[in-house]
Amino acid sequence: MFFETPLLAGHLIRRYKRFLADVRLDNGTTLTCHCPNTGSMLGCATPGARIWLSTSDNPRRKYAHTWELVEADNGVLTGIHTGRANALVAEALENGALPAVAGLHQIKPEARQPGGRSRIDFRLAFRDDRADCFLEVKNVTAAVNDGVALFPDAVSERGTRHLEALMQLREEGYGAMLVFCVQRGDVQEVRPADSIDPVYGAALRQAIAAGVMVGALGARVSPQEIRLCRPLPVVCP
Repeated sequence: MFFETPLLAGHLIRRYKRFLADVRLDNGTTLTCHCPNTGSMLGCATPGARIWLSTSDNPRRKYAHTWELVEADNGVLTGIHTGRANALVAEALENGALPAVAGLHQIKPEARQPGGRSRIDFRLAFRDDRADCFLEVKNVTAAVNDGVALFPDAVSERGTRHLEALMQLREEGYGAMLVFCVQRGDVQEVRPADSIDPVYGAALRQAIAAGVMVGALGARVSPQEIRLCRPLPVVCP
């Protein structure tokens, strides 16, 4: 996925109210931008960090700029825009980057869960007689130690509900899959952040035992492009 317009570079002054950040651009201009990440952004929101912004020409927007990338605490370029994750995974699906769901006939985004009100990120239909597979995406940016990325970076009741929905779909005979979209290049594996949200960690292990497929894709990140290019293991010790 290429950025549509060149990104603006600067340094983070502060992130606040979850959705806002003050930035000093390289040309000396100070502005407020939208922060498209509701998590704690562990290791990715340190004042003074090098960051990159996209610019919108939508006159209805209160803030024209959106925070896209950060040079994390360990110096690795990281994509923090959670809204990009689904598009990145859709691109990876089209490119055949997930062998577990090879042979796709149709990729339907924002699919309603059969018999429920919830929506799942994707419903996948196959060219053969396999049952449709529902796929949920989670974005991963949390600080890395020795190549290990953690999810979630804050308590995620919503994430646990999504796992419960995938388990229910599996019981009903559908395929079910969770994909961690890792928008950084220094990750070798993904693990549940049990010390942050033990309930989510327990639900993830239960989902795996129930037959929900769980995988991860690591990205190559630059100010010009983010592309998921590396399958990564999900480890639940």
